[in-house]
Amino acid sequence: MEFPGVLANDDISLSIKNGEVFALVGENGAGKSTLMNILYGINTPTAGSLYVRGEKVTNFSPKAAIDSGIGMVHQHFMLVPSFTVAQNIVLGREPKAGALFDNRKAETLTRALVEEYGLEVDPSAQVRDISVGLQQRVEILKTLYRGADILILDEPTAVLTPQETDELFEVIRRIVREKQITVIIITHKLYEVMAISDRVGVMRQGKLIGVENTCDVDEKKLASMMVGRPVLFDHLEKTGEPGEVAIEVRDLYVSDNRGLPAVRGVSLSVQKGEVLGIAAIEGNGQSELLEAITGLRKSNRGTVTVCGKDATGKTPGEIRALGLSHVPEDRLSTGVDKHASVADNLLIGRHREKRFNLFGFHQRRSTVERYAEELYEKFDIRGAGIRTEVGSMSGGNMQKVVVAREFSFDTPVLVISQPTRGVDIGAMEFFHTRIIEKRNEGAAILLSSADLDEVFRLSDRIITLYEGRITGTFKADEITKEEIGLFMTGTRKEART
Repeated sequence: MEFPGVLANDDISLSIKNGEVFALVGENGAGKSTLMNILYGINTPTAGSLYVRGEKVTNFSPKAAIDSGIGMVHQHFMLVPSFTVAQNIVLGREPKAGALFDNRKAETLTRALVEEYGLEVDPSAQVRDISVGLQQRVEILKTLYRGADILILDEPTAVLTPQETDELFEVIRRIVREKQITVIIITHKLYEVMAISDRVGVMRQGKLIGVENTCDVDEKKLASMMVGRPVLFDHLEKTGEPGEVAIEVRDLYVSDNRGLPAVRGVSLSVQKGEVLGIAAIEGNGQSELLEAITGLRKSNRGTVTVCGKDATGKTPGEIRALGLSHVPEDRLSTGVDKHASVADNLLIGRHREKRFNLFGFHQRRSTVERYAEELYEKFDIRGAGIRTEVGSMSGGNMQKVVVAREFSFDTPVLVISQPTRGVDIGAMEFFHTRIIEKRNEGAAILLSSADLDEVFRLSDRIITLYEGRITGTFKADEITKEEIGLFMTGTRKEART
């Protein structure tokens, strides 16, 4: 499969067995999603042939794929936010009462699916009001509703908590065992490959490097196959001592999109030269907390101080001027302009600087492009170059654009949410190294991640949130993941330091 300037899939021959869980791994831009997009009919191959159940595919379209029993859950959700869960699930195959849409029947069908597959979600809830994790469930249910027996999951756990991941894997095991559904998982999380797959295919730079029985390999071997070198992913050296307080939050109250309490009286502080990690199950106020700190959401009560200056109620631009950079949770909605080029996205926040402007209104394109090329190379962004439209890039490379831009400001404060969601192990290693470098240079970093391993690896201290309240404060090396899970679920609430 070839795009202008990019050979996304290079002479790949692969067979997948009926009733197996097949994992497809590789770095961002390795060609995994492109290969699966061909199977789902989004892309038409420029050479080669595709066979499904022994029949040669001649019509490449999502409708033809769905009609032949192939379903795909994409990394970036394709849901209608204003529709209910049930309405999204039946969209395109709506039950009718005469000539009219039968909403009651849609909810009944959805409840039956929920019970059958154990993916709990309220059929009557509007999608825009439910958590990211629940939206993932809606996407999976939507595909199963259409009768898919070949199910492609593109980064299915990128937005799920460890508990939700365990539940998803149990569902996958059950439907593969009981219904002989074939499941293809595109993922970067090698421990998940080892936990759920029967076989694994490794891609690198558009080529299929090899296919292995999962029981015959380990994570280190897969990682080295993916990146073409040993991955040093065991130790991050933390140096220096924490300094003065750079972020201070006092008695903060914030509402969610429905006007309901999301953050309830949170107080915290982050010192220069430390990483404070937030451990919380999706939907317990961590998103609203970070949005209030960075100016994306108004708070109802309380104060936020950045570098000793009041940031309460200020706009994101005003808060950035105080010395705060922000890697947001959702790169598509608040991290990038997907219709703009890589260069223009890297310039956001700097576009008024004199070196990039002539007389304040004429952009110095040669200077902009030199600056963008430097960041493109430094942060190992991969694609067709700085003039590439960001929306055409893989999720991991979009994330690199966001991280490159925000880290380039060299601010004393960084607020980082889900830094490695949907990125490969090589990029994860790269991001973690850069975060600790910033910490060692004296930056104050507030980190939120659904990946507990990531929270423990990067954090000096950890706070747990449950239903918008802090239930515990810990030093990262003085508590286990099993113990902290009790505070994340509200089972225990006595904080300790």
